Amino acid sequence: MLLATAGMLSGAIVGLAAFGLSRLTGAALFVLVGALTGIGAVIVRRPYIGRARLSSLKITVPQVSELTFVVDDEARQVAWRLYIEAATRISTQPLSDGGGNLREALTSLYGLFAITRESLKAGRPSAALVAGGHSVEYLAITMLNRELRPFLSKWHPLLRDFEQSHPSGPESIWTHNSACRKELELVRRNIIGYTLGFARLADVRDTEAMFRGPYDVSGPGEEPRNAGR
Repeated sequence: MLLATAGMLSGAIVGLAAFGLSRLTGAALFVLVGALTGIGAVIVRRPYIGRARLSSLKITVPQVSELTFVVDDEARQVAWRLYIEAATRISTQPLSDGGGNLREALTSLYGLFAITRESLKAGRPSAALVAGGHSVEYLAITMLNRELRPFLSKWHPLLRDFEQSHPSGPESIWTHNSACRKELELVRRNIIGYTLGFARLADVRDTEAMFRGPYDVSGPGEEPRNAGR
């Protein structure tokens, strides 16, 4: 009964509106048609706002080889946020032999994992802009699943156990201290590769110099430059 009544009211309203439109002439008719056209243009255009200026570029990240990415303005903003987060963290700075703090480095990696995931969740999924083109999300999720997750899931419980059993002991007496530092350095260099990839996607230039220093970033499988000095 309620559905029937609602249907009758809706039909009556539509009928009255159609009757009113049929009696419009002259300027009023042109104003109405123009307004409806404008509304239609906004509705059609809205899904594409923020997706202008498409770019297709090839990026070489040592851990995932050379890939073609297609980005728009919205994807560039995501890449920019991820670049800033990764480039300014302790986890992208080297720990010298016997120096630095493993707990701070692991905490920084956890923070990078969390902020990357939250940045992806807060944005809209990239549209399928070009067949075969990869997205910023692909690069970010690959970094999480290939680099951060395996390292953290292995070393965080071990370091936590050591800290709980030696609450006042320095990390230098930890049995796995050296092995953890070696893997951390490899992860650090790999993350820099992803970070430079985010920079390219965000159209940030000349970023390699930020990561040069006494423990310079090297290619995969290479010894760190200036190592041992």
